[in-house]
Amino acid sequence: MGHAIAKTEDYIRIGDMAEEIGGALRQAAYIKGCRQYRYCSMEELIFKRNGKKIYGRLYMPDGNVSGDGVSIVIMCHGFGGNLGNLEDIAQSFAENGTAACVFDFIGGGLNIRSEGKTTEMSVLTEAADLEAVLAGITAHTRIDKKRVFLMGESQGGFVASYVAGKSAGKFAEKGIGIKGVIAFYPAYVLQNDAKKRTPDLALAPEVIEVMGVPLGKVYGRDAMSFDIYDVIKNYSGNVLIIHGTADGLVPVSYSEKAVKSFPSAELIKIEGAGHGFYGKDRAEAVAASIRFVKENL
Repeated sequence: MGHAIAKTEDYIRIGDMAEEIGGALRQAAYIKGCRQYRYCSMEELIFKRNGKKIYGRLYMPDGNVSGDGVSIVIMCHGFGGNLGNLEDIAQSFAENGTAACVFDFIGGGLNIRSEGKTTEMSVLTEAADLEAVLAGITAHTRIDKKRVFLMGESQGGFVASYVAGKSAGKFAEKGIGIKGVIAFYPAYVLQNDAKKRTPDLALAPEVIEVMGVPLGKVYGRDAMSFDIYDVIKNYSGNVLIIHGTADGLVPVSYSEKAVKSFPSAELIKIEGAGHGFYGKDRAEAVAASIRFVKENL
């Protein structure tokens, strides 16, 4: 897929919450077709948190943007992954009139373009990363900061849920509206998993390997420092959870409990799907997500 560079040396202002506002190089590239999709545009962005780089890509609907700008979905990859896991969905959102931002968590995987080590990563550091991206991307002149959706897969779904429950009110005070949350097979199980691995944090090794990813003590400590179901009950917006009935890594029962904890949530079960959506299962999940966004604008 060839990229034709349309613009370079163009700077926008993005930020590390209110405390650190900085410039980031924006490189706009037009991607013809976007795989099976129509024309959309992509900008590469750099965000910062505590001096560390967060690499992201913004997919924009083609055409002119008027008024307050376009709605946006901020997308969080799963444990050990990277933004590439979600780019096809980002392109699909853009084709359907909503911008989408994908990014690599700091230390979020073994093949990322953000800075940081996996041994420094936890669900709370990833939540801080998401908040930095949320604050930065809503400063973009083409984005409507009052129409923001958070989305994530697996651990990214856990993180998106956490930020919505913990920080939606804080962002609302800044005029940033989190209109909804979308979670694909969210890893609400990870807190129980952390307790099983390290029931006594004092005896935990400095580094432990989980699914091929080295983790530091901070991962388990932060995972066990709160109850996700107590946090998500504070988010009053609409939530869409999509989960496979054959998920052997995160049983669908965890999402069934979540829809009872969120004040306003819907659970779509995809029969026979595991931890990850492919083929027709992925198409079904993406179509449902696009409908959800359009219905909640």
